[in-house]
Amino acid sequence: MSSFARPRAIQPGDDYSSFDCGELTLDEWVRTRALKNEKTGASRTFVSIEAASGRVAGYYCLSASSLGHEEATSSLRRNMPSPIPVILIGRLAVDAEFRGLGLGVSLLQDAILKGIEASRIVGARALVVHAISASAEQFYLKFGFTLVPDSARVMFVTVADAEATIASLLA
Repeated sequence: MSSFARPRAIQPGDDYSSFDCGELTLDEWVRTRALKNEKTGASRTFVSIEAASGRVAGYYCLSASSLGHEEATSSLRRNMPSPIPVILIGRLAVDAEFRGLGLGVSLLQDAILKGIEASRIVGARALVVHAISASAEQFYLKFGFTLVPDSARVMFVTVADAEATIASLLA
């Protein structure tokens, strides 16, 4: 049975050379963009390392973002400026070898916790994801994310709802 380290910031020596989640764009991004984005401040990537192999088993990234009022539901835009400040949970992925072990859920929980923390510092109304597939969409729906109407799988959960969801999961 595999065990995974708690997610931490990506580092130059991390082994993600064989990372394969089944989505080429996610595989290539972690290999070619994660460290560059870290260096420029475009996003922060967090990785979980599989204990036995030392390989990156999964990752996600966070960045500041925004949604225009035209992209948001009425409840999301209520009393908010345009654009609406949000925290983007980007590119959450688990290596196919480690699927079904709860790592995706752990990564999402960590991302939500860090997103909530970031919102307390910089101010954000919601956490946003761009679900890459129908199965990813179903995954996020289980954790309280809502589809933005007329969008290509853009989903959100308000920070208040995320706090309540996390509290119930950790209770």
